[in-house]
Amino acid sequence: MRIYKNSLKRILDVLLAIMIFVIMSPVLVLVMLASCLSTKSFKIFFLQERPGKDEKIFRVVKFKTMDDTFDQNGNLLPDTVRITKVGKLLRSFSLDEFPQLINVLKGDMSLIGPRPLLPEYLPKYTKEQSRRHEVRPGISGWAQINGRNTSSFSERFKNDVWYVDNISFFLDLKILITTLLKVFKSEGILDQDPNRIDDIEE
Repeated sequence: MRIYKNSLKRILDVLLAIMIFVIMSPVLVLVMLASCLSTKSFKIFFLQERPGKDEKIFRVVKFKTMDDTFDQNGNLLPDTVRITKVGKLLRSFSLDEFPQLINVLKGDMSLIGPRPLLPEYLPKYTKEQSRRHEVRPGISGWAQINGRNTSSFSERFKNDVWYVDNISFFLDLKILITTLLKVFKSEGILDQDPNRIDDIEE
């Protein structure tokens, strides 16, 4: 398990990320074009700061799913108003998450690991909960396939720490397959995650 956690996991992350990019490239090009048209902007990506391994801050990359419509006072309209039709479709199949493969290639993230939360949560973690940052955050994780919508935050953090203590190739494979099955069923496993990254430009 230690060899997998310390080296093989990273190697497989890079190889799988490249393979997914190659296979999905036609779809990603279409998504980029659709995103431009729906948001009426050439800014098809947005960046947002998140804590990674050892609480190191990095910028996560995602496809935009909302436009930048403001009210008369210069404030962004509510998310439910700004999300585009294309954005809703992307979220239903978790396609807006694909640019995070860039973060995987850069070494900021892993395919599988605890989902990254906002930096302001860091001071609120207990010592045990902070252990979720002992590994790279993931695009999907153990907590996301185990009652993500019904469990409390403390239960999700327990799942994250359990994952840290039990990382293995077969566990990652199980999480990956379960995530893909849920995405293909359009369950929006990542879209419905309460830890999802908000569509806010910085």
